[in-house]
Amino acid sequence: MKIQRITVDPDPYEQFRLAQGYRVGDLVFISGQTAIDTQGRIVGVGDFDAQAGQTFNNLDRVLRAGGSSLKNVIKVTIFLTDMSNFNRIVTLRGKWFTPPYPADTIVEVSSLYSPDAMIEIEAIAIVDSAAERI
Repeated sequence: MKIQRITVDPDPYEQFRLAQGYRVGDLVFISGQTAIDTQGRIVGVGDFDAQAGQTFNNLDRVLRAGGSSLKNVIKVTIFLTDMSNFNRIVTLRGKWFTPPYPADTIVEVSSLYSPDAMIEIEAIAIVDSAAERI
């Protein structure tokens, strides 16, 4: 089975010595995406909505680089530093994903890679050429 590293340019994750994700056959596995810009700076410090928007944009960017898209996501794990944002996540899932919605795990964590980061999302998706929507 062919394994291909997913890359984006510029890659703000390069400094952390990790891959944006991998394509393995017809699946893509995406590293946790956060609210960082292409230079690795946090967007929207203290603003959950701004951070969530940037995080979903980053997730979409990496999925596309791997030959997939948000419509083909089958599983996400969402890490929040404050579970009071849960209802906002439910609303954002309706904005960024389409039915049938992906399987999801949402957990609250005490901290992410930076004390300013409020959200991180990792995903598993099917590549566009293999996706058959239910």
